[in-house]
Amino acid sequence: QVQLVESGGGLVQAGGSLRLSCAASGRVFSIKTMGWYRQAPGKQRELVATITTPGMTNYAGDVRGRFTISRDNADNTVYLQMNSLKPEDTDVYYCNAKAGPWGRDDYWGQGTQVTVSS
Repeated sequence: QVQLVESGGGLVQAGGSLRLSCAASGRVFSIKTMGWYRQAPGKQRELVATITTPGMTNYAGDVRGRFTISRDNADNTVYLQMNSLKPEDTDVYYCNAKAGPWGRDDYWGQGTQVTVSS
């Protein structure tokens, strides 16, 4: 089992920055990919960014160039640096880990609220 603990959400004005952190514990050796997803009220959870163990990254089109995902393997922590924030970035952000031999075991953090005011 993998446990994910998120932090770093908060209130920020448009154009500002936040950095989200997600610390993984438990069977961290089984994690293949980590990432960030976001979910607005009444909407489905959607991918923001992912990063593999070798460091390959993937971004949603609307955050590419503004957000950066990174990973500290020594500390089992993944980060999401969010710059040039827009009101439409307002969501609950969830850390995700894909683990297991086939990377098909999904684990989720509790979510952290990001609110961007205009």
